[in-house]
Amino acid sequence: MHLITVIVGEILATLRDLTPIVVVLFGFQFLVLRRKPPNPARIAAGFCYVVVGLTLFLVGLDTALFPLGETMARQLTEGPAAGLGGAEPDWRDYGWVYAFAAAIGFATTVAEPALIAVSLKAEEISGGAVNAWGLRIAVAVGVAAGVALGAFRIVTGTPLPLYIMVGYVVVVIQTTQTTRTIIPLAYDSGGVTTSTVTVPVVAALGLGLASTIPGRSPLIDGFGLIAFASLFPIMSVMGYAMIMTWIQRNRAATTSDEKETRE
Repeated sequence: MHLITVIVGEILATLRDLTPIVVVLFGFQFLVLRRKPPNPARIAAGFCYVVVGLTLFLVGLDTALFPLGETMARQLTEGPAAGLGGAEPDWRDYGWVYAFAAAIGFATTVAEPALIAVSLKAEEISGGAVNAWGLRIAVAVGVAAGVALGAFRIVTGTPLPLYIMVGYVVVVIQTTQTTRTIIPLAYDSGGVTTSTVTVPVVAALGLGLASTIPGRSPLIDGFGLIAFASLFPIMSVMGYAMIMTWIQRNRAATTSDEKETRE
């Protein structure tokens, strides 16, 4: 009975959240374009699929993934934090926490629907020049590194702005050195990662860590992991593009040298 109540509540919340989108789309369709939408039955069926899918997904996050991420973070930190007695934690005792943060960041990013959609479109529009799986792996590696570094920041208690400022300095330097065609995609990759799958799990990880480690505030230290998950994919995608460009240039140079040797 409780589960049914939760599902009904999520359906109503989903309808409320989708209403502005529907109003804008159909408002422009009828009032500005003054045309009847094509395939109204198909649109209605698709809207129902969206409502049902989002509802079940959000219920699953609230009842499974979010509590599981927070619980695992607590369990991983209970051991090292047990003998501190309120003292400042040693970052070297939390190796499994960093490993778990990297693993969960990588796994949630690979499963992120928004990233899958962007990767497939990028591959389609580029004519195969951008590999969908290669882009997804590059973004996932960036999120994994960012979340692991964010977990390290929570353990050490170092200021968040310092990491973000240094990170964006690196991004600016990479932007001046990367192929122009990949820059917009790299910046968009930082946004699509922070969507329906990644955000709840990563946020739960941060809150679990901050509430377990002595001297950390869940409000001050628990949040901020999403910033790392948005920043580091930009760096990893541009780094991936720079590496691929370097490899292609080396191959072209090697092929040219072989041709000259044969001649």
